[in-house]
Amino acid sequence: MVAFTSYSILIYGSEKGYQTNRAQIALMNGNKTLAYFKFKDPGMPYEADSAAGGEVVLNLPFAMFQSVVDILRNEKNKVFAVYFEQGRGFFKIS
Repeated sequence: MVAFTSYSILIYGSEKGYQTNRAQIALMNGNKTLAYFKFKDPGMPYEADSAAGGEVVLNLPFAMFQSVVDILRNEKNKVFAVYFEQGRGFFKIS
């Protein structure tokens, strides 16, 4: 499970986005990145979710972007967990 203290959001312009992504949210603890949510437009190729070097990467459709931002912004005093199991990333709130 991963505890984070801040997050940053990048939104990519142009028709193709950036490295097959339309937007990205990074979860951080200080200067260390713990997890990435990478959002794809319809038709963009999806990489498999992964975990390497202590970073979990979840690949999601861009249609979920606003929901994830809302959760991060509005769910105060909750415990968030990001983890990797059975070949996929998970984002849990409790």
